[in-house]
Amino acid sequence: MDKVLILGASGGIGSALAAGFEARGAEVDRLSRSEDGFDVTDAASVARHLAGRGPYGVVVVATGALEIDGAGPEKTIKGLEPAAMMDQFALNAVGPALVLSHAHGLLDRDAPGVLAVLSARVGSIGDNRIGGWISYRAAKAAVNQVVRTASVELARTHKQAAVVALHPGTVKTAFTEKYLGRHPAVEPGQAADELISVMKGLGPEQTGKFFDYSGAEVPW
Repeated sequence: MDKVLILGASGGIGSALAAGFEARGAEVDRLSRSEDGFDVTDAASVARHLAGRGPYGVVVVATGALEIDGAGPEKTIKGLEPAAMMDQFALNAVGPALVLSHAHGLLDRDAPGVLAVLSARVGSIGDNRIGGWISYRAAKAAVNQVVRTASVELARTHKQAAVVALHPGTVKTAFTEKYLGRHPAVEPGQAADELISVMKGLGPEQTGKFFDYSGAEVPW
């Protein structure tokens, strides 16, 4: 884990992850839209910013949003707006998929490596018991499938890699502040420490799986 790439490094969790890895002695490269013009929804931007990078021991895709252009999560499916749903898919599913399309160059073929995409437990189909938030849920379910598929393909050439989806828990960031309510939440630094601990324990046996911040496997 001596060289790390954090995508979405200006966000609450992304910046905390970068700081956490640096505190552990890693060399960290950061990319974000606000600082570098890295637009995860634009294939040309992703290709341009990732060209010539790597190999890394760890790559974390920490991009994403719960609310886009003022459109928050729907309370029920009756509130569905097609344009808002497409925005969720573009940022939270297609964006990470574009990054994963470059995974072969970002990870070393002959060394252990971790490529983690931040997902969310609400993207779990098996864990959904209350409904609501359909666009965000569906986009996260989609990115979970992207991670699973990429893990199968990457395993053919990168035998020591772990490609996983990670649920960071509920974290106190600008991303979540309007939706916390009475739900318990942790500071970004704590979430980053927990996620780094999980990533340190990952190997090829765990590739293609979905884990939470405690290391417990989340159902698809």
